[in-house]
Amino acid sequence: MTIDKPAGTVFLVEDEAMIRMMVVDMLEELGFSVAAETGEINEAVKLAGTTEFDVAILDVNVNGKVISPVADVLKARNRPFIFATGYGTQGVPEGYRDRPALQKPFQIESLKQALDSTLRGAA
Repeated sequence: MTIDKPAGTVFLVEDEAMIRMMVVDMLEELGFSVAAETGEINEAVKLAGTTEFDVAILDVNVNGKVISPVADVLKARNRPFIFATGYGTQGVPEGYRDRPALQKPFQIESLKQALDSTLRGAA
């Protein structure tokens, strides 16, 4: 029996538990594994600096706090990331509007496209 290598590993930050579970399901269906997940900004900052992963998906607004400190850590580590936002590109922190953003709610096809293009750009 051969075990396929996962498409990649993902660090996921999403404060809504139901949405986080749904995204994890989508990622697994696409062949990704989740390296770490959290819905709390301070834990996200810690995990962003210590976890090994291929790409991160960051909710823009985590319990009323902007995701910028996490994005800053990922940028410093040169790790690719995608924002997930219900606020359109206006919701993305100003210095990061050039980064890919998924409009919530998103479908698995949009997620796959964003991951593929982000990982291609990071290679």
